[in-house]
Parts: sequence; C-alpha cells; structure tokens
Amino acid sequence: MKNKKGDFLWGFALLIWILILAIPHSRVVFIGVTDAHPYMGGFFKFCILATMGDLLGVRILKNEWIIPKGFIFKAIVWGILGMMITLVFTVFAAGAVAAQTSGKLPFAGSKLAQAFFGSAIMNLTFGPMMYIYHKFGDLFIDLKYEKKGGKLTVKDFVDRVDWYTIVSFSWIKTCTLVWIPCHTVVFLLPPQYRVLASAFLSILLGILVAVSKKGSQKPEILVASF
Repeated sequence: MKNKKGDFLWGFALLIWILILAIPHSRVVFIGVTDAHPYMGGFFKFCILATMGDLLGVRILKNEWIIPKGFIFKAIVWGILGMMITLVFTVFAAGAVAAQTSGKLPFAGSKLAQAFFGSAIMNLTFGPMMYIYHKFGDLFIDLKYEKKGGKLTVKDFVDRVDWYTIVSFSWIKTCTLVWIPCHTVVFLLPPQYRVLASAFLSILLGILVAVSKKGSQKPEILVASF
C-alpha cells in the first residue's frame, strides 16, 4: 500500500507539470514568470524535477520509496545546480555561435551544428565538474549527518568518492553518449524551454542509472544531470 501510494503521488506530481505545460494559459504564465526570474526558475525546476528523478531511481532499485536523510537539503543542492545550468546554457549556446561566426568552428549559420558544438563543449568541460559539484554537495549533507555536525575535511570527501565509477560511467559514458546527443536536441529548442527540458531529462537519467545498477549490482553510481 505504501508503494502504491508513493507511485500515485509521484505520478500525480509529474501530471501537474505536464498539465502546466499542456494548458496554453498556464504555459504562458509559467514561461513568463521563469523568463522574468531565470535563476529562481532554474532553481525550482531542478529542485523539483531532478529530485523526483532521484526518488524514482531509488524506487526502481530498492522496490520501495525511500526518503533519504537530508532530503530537503539535497533538493536545494539540485536547485543551486539548476541556477548554474541556467547560466551555462546561455554561455555555451552563445559561445558556439560566436566561435562559428569568427571561423573558429565550422558550419556557421547551421542551427544543428551550433547545437551540437554547444552541447559537446559544455559536456566535455563543464559537465564533468558538475558531477563533482553534485557529488560533493550530497556528501556534505551525508557526512554532516554521519558525523553529527562534526568538522569535515577535503580528504573526507575525496576518500568517499568512487572515482573509477565517476570517470568510467559518469564522465566517459554518460557525458559523451547520453548528454551530448540529448543536449544537442535541447539546444535546438527555443531558449525558454531549454532548462526545463534538461530538468525533465534528469528523470530519464534517474531511471537509466537505476536500471544499470540493478542489472550489474555495482556499488554506488552517481545520479546527476543537467
């Protein structure tokens, strides 16, 4: 019963997001508010949707809904990452155009090439670092609970990270094989939909990572996206 109730609540929350975007009036209001306040918009999009992706991933992996310790703080970490993503989407999209226009990248005037270059450069530079930002943010919360507020050092964070998994799975596989093509599509969307589309993609990644972990039974795999 508990799982069925959780399934219903999660599905209902997703339905609310879909209805907001599907109903013309609410979509116009939503886009208007987030355009007027882009950083707060990015915060709440990721705070809610990326957290939903994390919870769904755990549901698939553990066959039950589990609310982790520090749940609210971890959602805030996602929100802060959403604010960062709001900025870097603009930086890398505009940067790709500037590089093409100045001849530093080919196919000037091609929207597909612009989207691909923006996505590729972002995911090969900012992307790997964002995984670390997210991982350290979650670890800070976990370690604060474990040590009951005791002092933390950089070594505490570095020693707890599964660097092999981050490099082999998160950086080499996910950044290149998942995020470059996905964000190429995202960059082809109108600017007002890009951050929201990326937040929705975090739900997909939560599912993919959970299925991967369940099949291989590997230790901790970082669930992060943008």
